[in-house]
Amino acid sequence: MNILVIEDDRRIASFLERGLTAEGHQVAVELDGRDGLERARSDPFDLIILDRTLPYVDGIEIARMLRAERRPVLILMLTAKASLQDKITGLKEGADDYLTKPFAFDELLARIFALGRRRGSIDRETVLTVGPLSLDPATRRVSRDGEPITLTAREFELLRYLIENAGRVISRERLLNSVWQIGYDPGTKIVDVYIRYLRAKIDRPGEESLIQTVRSVGYMLAAVPPATPA
Repeated sequence: MNILVIEDDRRIASFLERGLTAEGHQVAVELDGRDGLERARSDPFDLIILDRTLPYVDGIEIARMLRAERRPVLILMLTAKASLQDKITGLKEGADDYLTKPFAFDELLARIFALGRRRGSIDRETVLTVGPLSLDPATRRVSRDGEPITLTAREFELLRYLIENAGRVISRERLLNSVWQIGYDPGTKIVDVYIRYLRAKIDRPGEESLIQTVRSVGYMLAAVPPATPA
């Protein structure tokens, strides 16, 4: 993969450059957010390994801007910010994966491999359509009745999974395992939070939600749009 590392710690940046190059990747390094954002916009990278706390422009802002510009690059956020809220914010604002420091290099490689595999499968897929919704895995564009909808990376993956399983009830546990690749935690509300985000973007005022709640089980994307209440 062609990888851009945006990391202001020179020791970590050098370690990543040497290690990833040894694994056969092409690696470029930028040491601050301003130069990193400019490089991400000017060169076609497959993956950005992105620190959150950077000089000039922080990692969250970089991810947010790249997603707003619809740039088809994977983002792996690598940061010391390890709280649940930090992770939720990073994923919500555009990261495809989130790894905390200190980290094991083998785990980083495994996550890069998984992201690369996901990108490869996306490139081979066709546009997915359910009812008024259309989702293009290759361009990461989503629309309802032809009107574009802007989603974060995690919202996109969640909607994609629901579309692929339209008409089926999907448990919260399965959504966590499949979309977030994490085990089920009965105390977490992350699935419900992201369903709320999605509904706010894909539903229309006064109409029943396309994503139906199945009480005590999970959620289902209607294969046919629900009828508008009389």
